Amino acid sequence: MTSTSDERRITTALFAAGLTTFASMYSAQALLPSLSAAFGVAPAQAALAMSLTTGFLAMAIVPVSALSARIGRTTVMTWSAVVSAVIGLLLPLSPSLEVLLAGRALQGVALAGVPAVAMAYLAEEIGGDGLGAAMGVYVAGTSIGGLSGRLIPAFALDLTSWRWAEAAIGMAAAGCTVWFVRGLPPSRGFVARPAGMHSVLSDIGAPLRHGGLLALFGLAFVLVGGFVSIYNFLGYRLTRPPFELPAAVAGSVFLLYLAGTLASTAAGRWADRIGKHRALAASVALMGVGVLVSIPDQLIVVILGITLCTAGFFGAHAVASTWVGTIAPGGAASSLYLFTYYLGSAIVGGTAGIAYAKGGWVGLAAGVGALLAVAAVLVWYLAIHARRGFETASLVCAAPTA
Repeated sequence: MTSTSDERRITTALFAAGLTTFASMYSAQALLPSLSAAFGVAPAQAALAMSLTTGFLAMAIVPVSALSARIGRTTVMTWSAVVSAVIGLLLPLSPSLEVLLAGRALQGVALAGVPAVAMAYLAEEIGGDGLGAAMGVYVAGTSIGGLSGRLIPAFALDLTSWRWAEAAIGMAAAGCTVWFVRGLPPSRGFVARPAGMHSVLSDIGAPLRHGGLLALFGLAFVLVGGFVSIYNFLGYRLTRPPFELPAAVAGSVFLLYLAGTLASTAAGRWADRIGKHRALAASVALMGVGVLVSIPDQLIVVILGITLCTAGFFGAHAVASTWVGTIAPGGAASSLYLFTYYLGSAIVGGTAGIAYAKGGWVGLAAGVGALLAVAAVLVWYLAIHARRGFETASLVCAAPTA
């Protein structure tokens, strides 16, 4: 049984893992307007620096998760963090946008190891009543990592070019990687499993036959797709009329990610107390209110709306990811959740540029609103069936196969 001190070490190490992974992943988001200017490309094309990373990460999630079942969760997470940090330090040297995009795609593959394994690792090492709080701390680390990955380059842009801005976040991510690797304790709950094709297909098939998990997978796709779309094009909105803010000032809006840090931790605890479906419904509703509030062209109102949207999204993600780990403690369900999560980020976050180009922020908000309507239906399904034994019935899905 994991001791309290070991649980603290695990939680702290996974917090650092969230920092380095999401700082690297989202470092390009604050740079998108600068990349458009530097390479003379449209916002939708510059947004590929985000979409390619999350898209390739999504494709690597399941294979990496299967690999972790054979060689160990901690080994995969360690190599993932180290390789992605090295690539991040090389990105500022890219001679062209095409090389930068290729590097971002490779970094997406390298990054996959931490998010693919973290939820399964926590479920194996902690589990029980403490899982919600531990997952909330990990998600809090991802929110601060996302904040740092956006904020550090945004501030650096006020003094220098996008290359030095990217270098600054690369060095910060490398420092967090050292913190994570040095602090991660050996796994105690991991049991090695075969990772052959038959085993992988069996693991993937079981969660896909579970109604509750399918709803959570769909929820991940639509929520992160809408959320990433908002932040992908928020910088363009704030640096253009009627706001016309300097890049560094516009980048300050990423401080709103702190709302996600608080909300993810609080939502994880509230889910343990009042029920996951209630906490999830409240988080999705809060995100919807935030999208509506962000529409008027008044800076204070926009900031309030983005704050509510950020808090709602991270609260929902913390609860949904915990629920997946509760239903199916094995790695297959968690990896499928993350697959749909990052696939939504890549597909919706990229194609939202069409809505923004045609309808501005109102068009983007309408698209996100449609996604939230789908999310509301999925939450309703989960609430209706929450008392029908999702967790009990799922133990068969999560059982190891020979």
